[in-house]
Amino acid sequence: MSRLIDRVLYGGVRMVAHLPLKVLYLFSDMLHILLYDLLRYRRKVVMKNLAEAFPDKSAREHKKICREFYRNFSDYIFETLKLAHISDSEMMERMEFENMDLLMNYMDSGRSVVAYFSHCFNWEWAPSVTLHYDHATDRRMEFCQVYRPLRNEAFDTLMLRLRSRFGSLSLKKRSVLRDLLRFRRDGVVTVTGFMSDQKPSHGDPIHVVEFLNHPTAVITGTETLASRLGMAAIYWDIAKISRGHYRITMRNLSEDVGMEEPMAVTHRYFDMLEQTIRRNPSNWLWTHKRWKHKVTLEMNDMNLRIE
Repeated sequence: MSRLIDRVLYGGVRMVAHLPLKVLYLFSDMLHILLYDLLRYRRKVVMKNLAEAFPDKSAREHKKICREFYRNFSDYIFETLKLAHISDSEMMERMEFENMDLLMNYMDSGRSVVAYFSHCFNWEWAPSVTLHYDHATDRRMEFCQVYRPLRNEAFDTLMLRLRSRFGSLSLKKRSVLRDLLRFRRDGVVTVTGFMSDQKPSHGDPIHVVEFLNHPTAVITGTETLASRLGMAAIYWDIAKISRGHYRITMRNLSEDVGMEEPMAVTHRYFDMLEQTIRRNPSNWLWTHKRWKHKVTLEMNDMNLRIE
């Protein structure tokens, strides 16, 4: 029964994905109206987040950003479905990668890399980086991304299939350290993407940074893992160029995270991420209650953990 559900779900997505993006964007326009105007899906959360993150902007500006965010959010949904049927050449035209030499130089020298990136649209297209790497090299390497399994098994299977479209591996968060240690033991150079703008999980240590006008508890596991493995760190700065066209610019965070002061890379990342969001506020995921639980910078000295 589980396999039947998976086949039916993926088959339906494949049917939708066969449509050209210009047709899918017509459906996106309708979804935008449904989410923003009719269902008002999480609009209060989005408006509250925007008002607190940008107190210098007017209510009219907040509303404009909010509406544009829902347009981007709707596009993101159909662009993600399109992964089930899109050619390599079309994806290479739509997803650009700048400063790839930074990444290639690390890999060619045998250095594994953590790629910090965020919920900026369209993050699901980021695994297409494999199309821009010179596979003529004889060095063994793997492109990976870390994920948290979805509660719904059918949708989890679907998303794993979409994310593996360009040959990257999806590593479960709870076992990623073990997986990367195994790759290192086998002499495999890795590039591993971490969605590092999520809320820290239950039991994680509390570390607070000033981010978007809020003291914010942030994920520290990315830096801890990279430090332990002596990996380099790069920030993938995502920008929406136009509808259906994105650019990721590789920005160096650290040549060796293990040689940095504790949490220095984490702070550097969130400084860069805030610049990205301020450049185009409508392109970040605002529907989550990012600041539901109040924290303070003083908590950094208390050795507390997320409850």
